[in-house]
Amino acid sequence: MSAQIRKGYKALVDEANAAIETLGAREAIALTGDPGTVLVDIRDIRELEREGRVPGAVHAPRGMLEFWVDPDSPYFKPVFGEDKRFVFFCAAGWRSALATKTVQDMGLAPVAHIDGGFGAWKAAGGPVEGGNAG
Repeated sequence: MSAQIRKGYKALVDEANAAIETLGAREAIALTGDPGTVLVDIRDIRELEREGRVPGAVHAPRGMLEFWVDPDSPYFKPVFGEDKRFVFFCAAGWRSALATKTVQDMGLAPVAHIDGGFGAWKAAGGPVEGGNAG
């Protein structure tokens, strides 16, 4: 017997996107080097090793994000206490939509995410370093 899903991932991602700011890849690329913006890569470390990284982006794995953002957590990362804009991305924009909605609900602001994620970033010619994909 399979579990009955009441709300699927598509509905969750759609709800998140309706409540958060979404940037196109070119808009996000234009923020590269902006001292008031922190790009936050929530992909798994294996994805970064395989596909490459956005130079200067902070890596905050999705599974630890809430703990790294909360100043009361023993895992808090000071970067999330800075008075900056945080732009989240994953591979395709689904996880980052959910993550951005979550940290926004936690009170982190201002926040946004990249529509299409790292894939859109690369396709738009954004800078990438490393990776093993040929």
